Amino acid sequence: MKLYNTLTRKKEDFHPIKKGKVGIYACGPTVYDYIHVGNARPMIVFDTLRRFMEYDGYDVNFIVNFTDIDDKIIQRAVEEGVDYSVISNRYIDAYKEDANSLNVKEETTTHPRATEYIDNILDFIQGLIDKGAAYESNGDVYFRIDKAKDYGKLSKKNIEDLQAGARIDVNVQKENPMDFALWKKAKVDEPYWESNWGIGRPGWHIECSVMSKELLGETIDIHAGGSDLQFPHHENEIAQSETLSEKPFANYWIHNGMLTIEGNKMSKSLGNFFTVKEILAEFDPEVLRYFLISSHYRTPINFSREIMEQMAHALDRLYNGKNNLEYLLALAKEEDLSAQDKEYLVELSRLEEKFVASMRDDINTADAITTLFDLVKYTNQNFDKATNKVVIENFLDKYMELAGVLGLLYRKNEILEADIQNLIDQRQEARANKDYALSDKIRDDLLDNGIILEDTKDGVKWRRA
Repeated sequence: MKLYNTLTRKKEDFHPIKKGKVGIYACGPTVYDYIHVGNARPMIVFDTLRRFMEYDGYDVNFIVNFTDIDDKIIQRAVEEGVDYSVISNRYIDAYKEDANSLNVKEETTTHPRATEYIDNILDFIQGLIDKGAAYESNGDVYFRIDKAKDYGKLSKKNIEDLQAGARIDVNVQKENPMDFALWKKAKVDEPYWESNWGIGRPGWHIECSVMSKELLGETIDIHAGGSDLQFPHHENEIAQSETLSEKPFANYWIHNGMLTIEGNKMSKSLGNFFTVKEILAEFDPEVLRYFLISSHYRTPINFSREIMEQMAHALDRLYNGKNNLEYLLALAKEEDLSAQDKEYLVELSRLEEKFVASMRDDINTADAITTLFDLVKYTNQNFDKATNKVVIENFLDKYMELAGVLGLLYRKNEILEADIQNLIDQRQEARANKDYALSDKIRDDLLDNGIILEDTKDGVKWRRA
C-alpha cells in the first residue's frame, strides 16, 4: 500500500509500526456548532481509509478527538447562559447523529475529549518546562519555538518569514512572537482547572499531542486532517511532541483537499455556508457520502446542487446493479460450474484485484468507484435468469463487500426483497387473470414504497426510487 505523505511530499510504501496493526489519529471538530459540509469531507475520507485498511487485514485503532473546551464554545455558552459542557455535549451528539447518517463507523471509533485528559496535559506541559522548551508568563504557558527542531518541515514554511510576520502583532508576554500557548490563564467567569501556573485551560494544539500519545503511543502510524490544519495546528503538534519525546510524532501525515461551494470558499458572509443537517434536509445522506469520495481525497472538490443531482443519479445506477443481481438471484438455479461459469468467476477476481489496487494506491476512491461500475456493466451484459445461482451469489456478495469498503449501498430496505417478489408474483397472476385493477393497485402500492417496476423481455424487474 502507498500513501502520500505530506511530510515528504511523495507517495511512500506504508509500513506500520506493529505488523498487522495501524493507529490512526484524525483531528476532529471543535464542538460549538453543527458541522458544515466541509467538515464532512475528512469525516468520510478517513472513515473510508479505516474501512479499507480493515478490509486489507489490518487491526485499526481509529481515533477522532473532540475539542470540547475552546474560546468559541465558551462564547456560545455565555450567549445562552449555560455551562460550557451543555454546548459541547449538544454538538457532540449532533456530530454523532450526522456521522451515523453518513455511515461512519462510530461504533468502532474512539472519541477522546480534551477535558478528559487535563491531568495528562498538565504533565506534558510540565515535561516541556523541565526541558526548557516552555515557560510561564503571567499565568499563561508558552512553547519556545526556537527549541523545536526543523520547525516548518510539515507545512514547508520558513520560520524566519513567519517570525517577521508575527512581529506585526506582538504579544509582550511572549519571549518570541512565534511562541504558542500550551496553557491559557482563565478570564473572569470562564471554566478553569487548577495547575502549577494558576487556574486556566489547555491551548488548542496541546490536546492532540497528549491524546494521541496516551491512546496510540509517542510515535503513531498515521496522523490525518484537513489541509488547512497543516499550519499552525499540525506544525505545532510536531514541535511540542517531538521536543518532549525526541522521537518522530507520526510516520505518515495525510491531508484531504478543501471543499468549495460553487467555486467559492465557504463563508457565512457570502451566504454559501451549509451545515450537514441543511444538506441532508435536501439530499439523501448517502448521496453526500458518495460525492465526498467521488474524487481523490487530496484534490479540491466543488459542491453544488447540480453536482449533487448528478451524484444521486450515479448512486442510483449502483443500486440498480444491486437490484438486478438480487432479481436474477431469485430466479437462478444452482448447478455445477461450467467452463463459462469459471470464466465469470475469474473476471470477478480480476475486478476485485483492480478495486484493491486502486485503494492501495493512496486511497484512490475515484478509480475504485469506476471498478464498481465496471462490475455492474459486466453483469448487465452477461447475466440473465439462466445464469448459475453460484455465479450470481458470488458477484452479489463481492459487489456488496467492495461497496461496503467505500461505505456505500447501506440504505436499509423498508420492504424486504422476498416481500417485493411476492407482490410481483401476485401482480403477474392478476394480469394473467386480466384483473388489471388489482395489478395496477399492486404496482401503485409498490411505487408508494419507493419500488419501481419495469416490464422487460426477461420478466419484471424492480429498483428502488
